Amino acid sequence: QLQASGGGSVQPGGTLRLSCTASGFSLGDYAVAWFRRAPGKVREPVSCIDDSDGYSQYFYADSVKGRFTLSRDSAKNTAFLEMNSLKPEDTAVYYCAGRNKRTGEYDYWGQGTLVTVSS
Repeated sequence: QLQASGGGSVQPGGTLRLSCTASGFSLGDYAVAWFRRAPGKVREPVSCIDDSDGYSQYFYADSVKGRFTLSRDSAKNTAFLEMNSLKPEDTAVYYCAGRNKRTGEYDYWGQGTLVTVSS
């Protein structure tokens, strides 16, 4: 399973780091993605790291480029989403997911962690 954590309330311009810890499987065997769902909106992709081709490829939504950084620590079996210069429009529930490199299916989902950006 995946356990997402690190959400909270911050002021605009603040920083949060979300964590996504895997148990029962090796997170390194999966591409890792972060999604978010803002109030009243559909879920949208935020970031993804995929090394299916042997080298790490990163994806960032245009809305977070330059502000969010995805990384992972194999020793901790954990992925991180560092979020800087947070804006009120970043307010959402953030979910991490593990995508099967072979099938492309998301086999694992975290439970979501709430990020609130407000003054």
